[in-house]
Amino acid sequence: GADVHAGTSGVAHFAYDDEESCLEEVRFLLSMLPQNNRENPPAVQPTDPADRLCPALASLVPADGNLPYDMRHVIEEIVDDGEHMEVHESWAPSVVCTLARIGGEVVGVVANQPRTLAGVLDINSSEKAARFVQLCDAFSIPLVTLVDVPGFLPGVDQEHGGIIRHGAKLLYAYCNATVPRISVVLRKAYGGAYIVMDSRSIGSDLAFAWPTNEIAVMGAEGAANVVFRRQIAAADDPDSARAQLVKEYKAELMHPYYAAERGLVDDVIDPAETREVLVRSLAMLRSKRAELPVRKHGNPPM
Repeated sequence: GADVHAGTSGVAHFAYDDEESCLEEVRFLLSMLPQNNRENPPAVQPTDPADRLCPALASLVPADGNLPYDMRHVIEEIVDDGEHMEVHESWAPSVVCTLARIGGEVVGVVANQPRTLAGVLDINSSEKAARFVQLCDAFSIPLVTLVDVPGFLPGVDQEHGGIIRHGAKLLYAYCNATVPRISVVLRKAYGGAYIVMDSRSIGSDLAFAWPTNEIAVMGAEGAANVVFRRQIAAADDPDSARAQLVKEYKAELMHPYYAAERGLVDDVIDPAETREVLVRSLAMLRSKRAELPVRKHGNPPM
């Protein structure tokens, strides 16, 4: 039935309990889509102030990267009037894909969901996000990516299922998109999953980060165990030595402004100003015109 395909197979994008709810949501969906691919999405005069600060974000997102939170609450703080329409809400829940308005303009939001599997990317969430990115690009909808990802989901099942190939679908979708693309790193951004989540290295137009950002190959604990393996093993008190080396690694290589120093982000912003920054950035990128190379077609990782 509908619930199986909405939550298990990923075939259905939406499922509703009654016709009234379904028709109401269809109207809402159509209000954010253009009539055809040559038109821009319909803009409205916003009632939500463009310069509205979002101080609640500082408490919604714990500074401790190991603590979960609901990314939907972050999205509701940022978008106009807290309204958004989530696509594939019940399928691959470790990533959130939703349509909303920011400053009256329609945007597609792709965000990791730390409440589920710590926000990792797996086979299904990679495909879900890739499909959504392609949908937004097809309808000229700008993309906003909220990043809090610890990596790709490890495990034999994922490896045998081709997680690298499926993850590459999201990479391809972002690289192929010509719409404005803005990314914001909230907390963790580790390894290949960070690259795939619309990093500067794959063509994000603007990249921002909160002061709690940690952009790295892996977490400080794992990195210290690899980099300082011999020092830890030779120490009289390995646990104490490991803790001290982890602290030093964080201080030198994972401080809030290290990403900006390396050019991985354009600016480190106050979380409360996230909405205001996104409104200004979208206005600046409104005239973006990008063209793909002339060719028969691309070669996506099917």
